Amino acid sequence: MSMETKSLQVKYGEKLVLKDINFRVSNGEIVTIIGPNGSGKTTLIKSLSRYIKAYSGEIYLDGKDISQIPTKKIAREVAVLPQVKNVSADVTIENLVSYGRYPHLSFGKRINKNDKDIINWAIKKTGLVKLKDRYIATLSGGERQRAWIAMALAQKPKILILDEPTTYLDISYQLEVLELVKELNESLGITVIMVLHDLNQAARYSNNIYVLKNGEICEYGKPSDILQAKLLKDVFRIEAHIYEDEINRCPYFIPHKLSLNSTNNDLNLV
Repeated sequence: MSMETKSLQVKYGEKLVLKDINFRVSNGEIVTIIGPNGSGKTTLIKSLSRYIKAYSGEIYLDGKDISQIPTKKIAREVAVLPQVKNVSADVTIENLVSYGRYPHLSFGKRINKNDKDIINWAIKKTGLVKLKDRYIATLSGGERQRAWIAMALAQKPKILILDEPTTYLDISYQLEVLELVKELNESLGITVIMVLHDLNQAARYSNNIYVLKNGEICEYGKPSDILQAKLLKDVFRIEAHIYEDEINRCPYFIPHKLSLNSTNNDLNLV
């Protein structure tokens, strides 16, 4: 399933925070949005998720204007995991994952055998079978994030939207989560849109990357086109050495200093 915006603009009060955004992700792609803090990444995610209303422009889901699609139908097609996720301390993994079936239930209907089969499938797919009776509050960061992904997976979505899924996780859990996202994309054909702060991870796990700066798209392309010295200096204000990861077949960089004219007040470090 594809998603696209045309001349999308979003305002907070009188401030225009997204300016003429033309964004597209094709069926089966992993597309990552990167950019400095305050560049509009989360706002774009919230717009695509229909959590906030556009000031002007259009958003299309498989060629259909998203504003004309019923909310419940969108929930069946698009699963969204925001940065901040709250749930009661006494909810188990199995309980949480079952919430993913709610968009598919008719009014007054309960979860049936088919729903339970899908819940068990999602738990198994995310490697949580032995933990399914554990309370969410007792899980490690990586286990908790996998549980939320399992809930999204139980929706049987065609598009998965993730806002900074690796934030606050140790590096091993970051890789665990991103490897899971990649596996779901490859094995199930789920289209993935995500925001990442780590540019090396974005380069490794993305088909294409959008770069936002000051509410505008300043660059778009394959990781090898994006991870360039000029972009790192102009957008992120760092100077770096760029190398080729021969194992994962993607570029990566090692920063060696802040670019000239950067100050502590306006830096946005990776």
